[in-house]
Amino acid sequence: MDAERRTDLDLRAGYAHWWVLPVVVVVVFAAAVVAVVAALPVQDLPLPDPMRPLYVRIMLAALYLIIAIVVLNLLRHYYFTLNRLLGRQRHPYLDLDTAAWPPVTILIPAHNEERVIADILTALLEVDYPRDRLRIMPLNDRSTDGTRAIIDGFAQAHAGLVTPFHREGGLAGKAAALQDALPLITDDIVLVFDADYIPGRGLIKQLVAPFFDPEVGAVMGRVVPLNADVNLLTRLLDLERAGGYQVDQQARMNLRLVPQYGGTVGGIRRRAVEAVGGWDVRSLAEDTDITMRLLLAGWKTVYQNRSECYEQVPETWSSRMRQIFRWARGHNQVLRKYAGRLLFNRRTRLAEKVDGLLLLNIYLMSPIVVLGWVLGVVLWYLGVTKPGLIVILAVTSYSTLGNFAVFFEIAAATYLDGTRSRVRLLPFIMAGFLVSLMAVSRATVTQPFARPARNVHWHKTERSERTSRWV
Repeated sequence: MDAERRTDLDLRAGYAHWWVLPVVVVVVFAAAVVAVVAALPVQDLPLPDPMRPLYVRIMLAALYLIIAIVVLNLLRHYYFTLNRLLGRQRHPYLDLDTAAWPPVTILIPAHNEERVIADILTALLEVDYPRDRLRIMPLNDRSTDGTRAIIDGFAQAHAGLVTPFHREGGLAGKAAALQDALPLITDDIVLVFDADYIPGRGLIKQLVAPFFDPEVGAVMGRVVPLNADVNLLTRLLDLERAGGYQVDQQARMNLRLVPQYGGTVGGIRRRAVEAVGGWDVRSLAEDTDITMRLLLAGWKTVYQNRSECYEQVPETWSSRMRQIFRWARGHNQVLRKYAGRLLFNRRTRLAEKVDGLLLLNIYLMSPIVVLGWVLGVVLWYLGVTKPGLIVILAVTSYSTLGNFAVFFEIAAATYLDGTRSRVRLLPFIMAGFLVSLMAVSRATVTQPFARPARNVHWHKTERSERTSRWV
């Protein structure tokens, strides 16, 4: 604890007192509310009117509830950003370079990845980690292209270091591949990379370092797009990743909340995963699922902001919409399974419960925002004009400034990254927001009516060969 406390003090970015940030947020919000209310005549205040029809009062109540949810998420995003800019930064496992490094198994789930599998295997063979304590296990799940031949070539050239696992049966999907590989692993520390990622030489040590803490069950590094300069979409996704990791994830780490294990560029403690029942082979979001189960069991998830790894992000809007659709359904599936358990779990602190529930609800915000728009417009045409104006203003302001921390968090992330020129792309973020809004709303609204899948299929981002660093 002493070493961690010294790190906190050395890396603080401004205020040393944690209570300053929530006080600032609450005061600013309260001042804004008071200013709006004070500017309105008494007859225009959005107070309940017993003369209004019951259905209008119900719609108004629903609308005000939506505003409350929206504002709560907005304050959360602003609090995270202020914490990153002004608060104490926690990097308790930073720069650990010399240690008795434990044996590590690196898993690479792959299905028809002939375009990229050689890149990541080449990169892993060059990492700065003791060879006698490293095992690379590509998980080839019934690929029908040249993936198996490429993997076998590496295994032959690096016998004992690269030990492939070729799956020929069982359920399809990443979670099923990971679960089938568990009995083959003897090491307690297991790192996971998707096939299109490129780890740097020092990344393995950075991801392993937190596991010296026996309370750590999972570790997550930072994802950086490798193909950010391809087109407008990839540049926008680069900004979104920056806000999500540089601000959101690190703020959760600073505040001892719930950093999320992202399923790649990270690691798990095998003993912890086995203790919570292994991977859920039917989950559409095995990363969020394991994050919640580890949290419920009392294990910590650690985020390492300086442990960067490079990925290929979608280069077409259709591919992006399919990705968001899949993420939304998987996330909502985890919400349905674990929200109640988290709420009444005795091992988690109140702050972790609140942050975990807000994290699980993130993909519900899009249909909630759409519903707010609809209710605001309908009430306007029903003659409830003043509250309608306030509601539409509040909801659209949130959509512009709050959801996914579109402006504030991303601007802060570009500042922290030292790449301020990227801020010029912020106006275009609205295009990405609208696409996500429609895809997530469709996924959420149609999910209750979808037939349960008998099998989980591989869903992958379309790969591009031109971004390869190794070919």
